[in-house]
Amino acid sequence: MKIGPVRIIILLALALAAGWLGSYCANYWSQRDVETQGIHSFVHDELDLTDSQLKQLEALEANFAVKQKSLELSLRAANADLAAAMEAEHEYGPKVSLAIEAVHEKMGALQKATVEHIFNMRRLLTDEQQKAFDARVGNALTANQE
Repeated sequence: MKIGPVRIIILLALALAAGWLGSYCANYWSQRDVETQGIHSFVHDELDLTDSQLKQLEALEANFAVKQKSLELSLRAANADLAAAMEAEHEYGPKVSLAIEAVHEKMGALQKATVEHIFNMRRLLTDEQQKAFDARVGNALTANQE
């Protein structure tokens, strides 16, 4: 099969689009990881947790780490499916549309799990600690992301 210049340009454009999408997703989620780690550091370093709170927090973090890794792998697989759909259709067709929906679903599942984890951490805190925690979470979510 002969590959003409038009097909080469289309393949190059698809490769660039898939690369951009992967980069965007990686940047988006790595930023969320930084925010979550910042909140974890804040909880550990600035909230004067009791030994009991620390033990409970360690258990929560261990469970979340497993769930987070699983969801991240699922998101990577969905991105790979999107790349394959783009390669197969070479346009915004039904396979690409379904693959994008799958990526969004996986991204949403990861975000929901992260928010659930934040609330689980919050439940371990005293009223005073919760006030400081809430302020930090609010700032992390509304800070200007540059």
